[in-house]
Amino acid sequence: MITINIVRVAFDQIVDLRYDVLRAGLPRSAAYFPGDDHPQTVHLAAKDGEKIVGCATILLNEWNGQPACQLRGMAVDPAYQSHGVGKEILGDIERVAREAGVKIVWANARVPASAFYRKNGWEIVSEEFEIPTAGPHFKMVRRIE
Repeated sequence: MITINIVRVAFDQIVDLRYDVLRAGLPRSAAYFPGDDHPQTVHLAAKDGEKIVGCATILLNEWNGQPACQLRGMAVDPAYQSHGVGKEILGDIERVAREAGVKIVWANARVPASAFYRKNGWEIVSEEFEIPTAGPHFKMVRRIE
């Protein structure tokens, strides 16, 4: 049984996992996204003990002119995938959004990950599109009650 704790961390604590899972084979700089260093940006780490096994970044942004949070760089260590880590991270992302007073979270989700997001209440709101360094994506939205 895995016990996961989701905690806020500094960006430098999650960049290695983000690189290994989402940007391997590209220059290391590809793991750095615009807004990572903004003071209002929240970086989350899913920890199994002291080991970081999942991560996500939440930026205050807009969705169709409404205040929103944008999810970027969500990754789970392959050895921990399909064990509920991603679902726990999504729950904490919603908590961060509520604390920020927003009711919408959106992301550019990789096509293979879209089923995971849909299973967790997200909806696809775009046609498929290509991000040159990361492959095919959908825009996805989660409306928070």
